[in-house]
Amino acid sequence: MNASNITGSNDLGTEELKQQEWKVRTELAAAYRLIALFGWDDLVFTHLSARVPGPEHHFLINPYGLLFHEITASSLVKVDKEGNVVQAGGIDRVNPAGFTIHSAVHMGRDDAHAVMHIHAADSVAVSAHKDGLLPLSQTAMLCLDHIAYHDYEGVALNLDERERLINDIGDKNMLILRNHGVLTAGGSVPECFTYLYFLMKACEIQVKTPTPYCLPSDQAIATTQEQSQSLGKASALTWPALTRLLDSKNPGYAV
Repeated sequence: MNASNITGSNDLGTEELKQQEWKVRTELAAAYRLIALFGWDDLVFTHLSARVPGPEHHFLINPYGLLFHEITASSLVKVDKEGNVVQAGGIDRVNPAGFTIHSAVHMGRDDAHAVMHIHAADSVAVSAHKDGLLPLSQTAMLCLDHIAYHDYEGVALNLDERERLINDIGDKNMLILRNHGVLTAGGSVPECFTYLYFLMKACEIQVKTPTPYCLPSDQAIATTQEQSQSLGKASALTWPALTRLLDSKNPGYAV
């Protein structure tokens, strides 16, 4: 399937916008399959989303019921900011908790074109740690300046939580959801996934670190945080490599 096959009540109006939407669909489907490839998925639960190019407040999210390694560009569901399905390529239901979390970030941050939320075990373990993410590794220190925290309120079905969540994330690109998991936001799917990769790697290292552990100096931590300001730009290198990996392991997402 190509961009011209994407039709529905929300006609983007121009061929250019249709092509832009298809690019976002392909990148988001690839991200879903990469999550599965890295073992960060959770059956049919957790969510990745991306804003649809164009003037409408619509975004793409997974159809509730497909495993992440099954997601394709055309199977993604388009919803509006109220969670109503605008267009579906098959399964037309979405997880209401996923809508609550993702709509909060998309609606509250104009720069959040992609949002990724997962429950990978190591991320949940760190989210339950009293001190959160510790500066135990270079990877963690590269994340520290990008991280915010949001306290657990129960399964995210209450739309009132959206305001508190967006207040907590502020202008950060990484959010540790206490006792729950992690979330990243980015200006594109590749950037968002790159933030997620660094955050997950930092969590994995922390969980594996024995005690007593060695902490770097405050100066080293501050220096690394300063060096981390362009972390999202690493996606220019990481994303082409990741898609080559996916093409060799689980092709077929761009249909």
